[in-house]
Formats: sequence, structure tokens, C-alpha cells
Amino acid sequence: MTTTSTATSSISAESTTTPAIPPIVPADAVRLGSGRTLRFEGRDHGAAVSYFLVDNEPGQGPDLHRHPYPETWIVLEGEVRITIGEQEFVATAGDTATAPADTWHRFVAIGTSRLRMVCIHASDVIVQEFAE
Repeated sequence: MTTTSTATSSISAESTTTPAIPPIVPADAVRLGSGRTLRFEGRDHGAAVSYFLVDNEPGQGPDLHRHPYPETWIVLEGEVRITIGEQEFVATAGDTATAPADTWHRFVAIGTSRLRMVCIHASDVIVQEFAE
């Protein structure tokens, strides 16, 4: 003997409504000046993280700085020398590195091609303190 039961639910229309999807943020809305690098601050867009999408020529990169939260880098293309505290590392496409909170760090594009890298800030705003 086979028994079948049908479950019924009394879900209101309110609970089945899908939350509004945030609008797309156009690259030009977060572009730094006339360059190729983008700066996205999550607080402005309902996100809990911020990022830079770096697009640098060889030799370019920020001066020594730190943040009160960790920063994680994902190398998309090119080669980069990353300094975290007293240590230096070379990273290439596909590599990921993280600088701990309150640790002095910097990076510079090396090699012969452009560096494309995502710099994820574990904060809804970007807070940077430069060494000089």
C-alpha cells in the first residue's frame, strides 16, 4: 500500500517577495580620475566590503600604507611585488595574498605587462594611513 501526502503551506505574499536587486555600478561611476583604476566603497552601494580594481603599468603602485582591517589581493593579470611588513613576495595571475590589519604594506607592478589586480578591503569604507 502506497500513501501519498501533499504538504500545503500558508506563506503570505509578503514573505515570498524577492528583495530588490541593487543597481549595477558602472565602472565610470567609481573610476579614479581619468585612469583605469576603479575605487568601490561598499557603504555607498549597500555592500559590506570595498575594493580597488587596479590596472597599472610596470613601476606603478601605492606608497607604503596600512589599514585598520585586512586587505586581500587577487592578481588577475601581470606580475606584482608585494611588501607586507618586512617580507617581499612576487605574485602572478591567479595568486592571492593578504596583509593583516594595521600592517604596513605596498605593491608595485613589475615585469613587462600591465598589472590587473583586485584589492579587497574588509570594510564598507576604505581607510588608509600612508607612512609619509
